[in-house]
Amino acid sequence: MTIEYTIDPVHADEFLHAAHALHALRRRDGAVSWGIYRDAEDPRRYVETFVAPSWIEHLRHHERVTAADREIEALTRGFQVADVPVRVRHHLWSEPRDAE
Repeated sequence: MTIEYTIDPVHADEFLHAAHALHALRRRDGAVSWGIYRDAEDPRRYVETFVAPSWIEHLRHHERVTAADREIEALTRGFQVADVPVRVRHHLWSEPRDAE
């Protein structure tokens, strides 16, 4: 899964502190890896990535969201530049049909 944020560089450190709070939340909910990356070509663009063990496990995560989780996510998204939506993308493991 990737979540793309557009952040004013003036607020980058504050955003990163908030985003790193997501690490524990994602891992608690079953993510096997997590990261936050700044785009080398666009210093306003950050991409959060995390991998769930399965699509079913990811869907279960949505059922386990707590009020505290929502606060952390809202704090992080609060740094998003106005009028630019946060972009959430879901990626599914893929391989050729003839792979064994």
